Amino acid sequence: MLVFWTFVVAALLGYVIGHYVKPNHRLQKEIKKAREICMAALEQGNKGVYRTLVTEQNKSSELVIEVKELAVTQGGQVKVEYLEAYYKNPEFRTRKGEALLKEVRELLGDYLPLNDIEWYETTERHDNIKKHLNTLDNLRNHQPEE
Repeated sequence: MLVFWTFVVAALLGYVIGHYVKPNHRLQKEIKKAREICMAALEQGNKGVYRTLVTEQNKSSELVIEVKELAVTQGGQVKVEYLEAYYKNPEFRTRKGEALLKEVRELLGDYLPLNDIEWYETTERHDNIKKHLNTLDNLRNHQPEE
């Protein structure tokens, strides 16, 4: 008789662990992972485009630079990280990649005027991410009813 009740209790515990505890633990891991991804996307910061005209030996070309905001000073300057750059007129200068970014850093410095940068619109994207974070928080607080 003792063996029978031990078998029944073990089967009941196995059912509870297999259907409630393990899936809930996996769900919590996936929610945590998705939450970290959303937070990383929110912390990426503002990105934008800065345009300037470069003239050399009676030739000129527009230089287009993609920048990322690192900090804003009280004087209206933005400390930026240069992500990508190119000349509208490719024959003006032939530098590309890291060599062009180094040239841009030497030409413009680390700070650019805040008003001259055309920032990408990120409010809609950030609103969607915040909505998904809300949903994830609600899922985390919700206990399975099965």
